[in-house]
Amino acid sequence: MTNKEIKALISLLDDPEVAPQIQDKIQNLGESIIPFLEESWEETLDGQQQQRLEDLIHHLQFEGLQQRLRVWREAGATDLLEGMWLLNTYQYPDADLQALNRAIEQLRFEVWTALRPEMHPADQVQTLNYVMFRVHKFAANTQHFHSPANSMLQRVIETKRGNPLTLCVIYLLVAQRLHLPVFGVNLPNLFVLTFRPELPGAEPFYINCYNRGLVLSRTDIEHYVSQLNISSNPMFFEPCSNLDIVRRALRNLQMSFEKLQEPMKAAEVAVLLSILE
Repeated sequence: MTNKEIKALISLLDDPEVAPQIQDKIQNLGESIIPFLEESWEETLDGQQQQRLEDLIHHLQFEGLQQRLRVWREAGATDLLEGMWLLNTYQYPDADLQALNRAIEQLRFEVWTALRPEMHPADQVQTLNYVMFRVHKFAANTQHFHSPANSMLQRVIETKRGNPLTLCVIYLLVAQRLHLPVFGVNLPNLFVLTFRPELPGAEPFYINCYNRGLVLSRTDIEHYVSQLNISSNPMFFEPCSNLDIVRRALRNLQMSFEKLQEPMKAAEVAVLLSILE
């Protein structure tokens, strides 16, 4: 369709008799029509028409997000940053993946300049902790723990406040770009990281980013699990996959919307989660 034909089609949304059929046609055109819908939104002063256009834009963006999430999973879910960016675009459709990449790369560079090849793993972690929690002051968002923003990597990087999972994801992305053996661990009610030293006889240890990179032993993890009165499980001590991490991020986001009494958004996030289950 030409630009003129697209604009003529959108103008027919004003006609209640044909509006449902026109909406179907517009939805079939996909995300490429969104700029035209946004332009039409700016040109109208009719509140109802603006709401119809907003609903259409959201529907198209949500359909596109579902498709991209399927592609990410089917490609092996190898890029954790991309998976978290996709989740980010649910709230922020214009979020820039390259901007997120540059932010992570800047953190990597700052840590890299302070690392030395002969450093012990514990000292490598202390260096990461210094840059993340002392220089950049990343910290737990305890005041607004259930805010959806805590699940949005873009907002966490901007505000330096997040939940256990997003803080761990930033730390993990930086560590892995430095070729450090750091991985995510799915604990009940808490997400942590594990450092698996490649030195002979060295024991894995754990990192709690929600507590400024506090280093934990396996015994500490066992004690934490026992306090929850649940049975121990090998998965509480072993690395999890990128797919597991993004699933958990979606569950966190779903819970945030439920806490905020936003059932429609919670239901949409459940749809996204079902794609990865």
